[in-house]
Amino acid sequence: MVCTTVRKGFDCPFMTSKGCSYNGGVCHEVVEQCNGCNKSVEYSSRWYCTSCPDPSSKWKVGSCNFASHIAKTSSAKNAKLNPLKASKRGNR
Repeated sequence: MVCTTVRKGFDCPFMTSKGCSYNGGVCHEVVEQCNGCNKSVEYSSRWYCTSCPDPSSKWKVGSCNFASHIAKTSSAKNAKLNPLKASKRGNR
């Protein structure tokens, strides 16, 4: 449905016929860690996230999984290598 609280005129998954169903009834502003993210949009001179209504909850445990400005690092470099399988791959 179309938001009638913070992001007026934009589609929101939390809007119902009774109003905003999100905890607190309104979306929260982005936090400092969200600066530079492609998902942050300015509505009425304040910045909000288009993916999450409460961005601070995404940053409590670690980095936000929606963040487009953070490069994801893979842990595949530290994986153990089985020498028997490696020798078989080398013979191909």
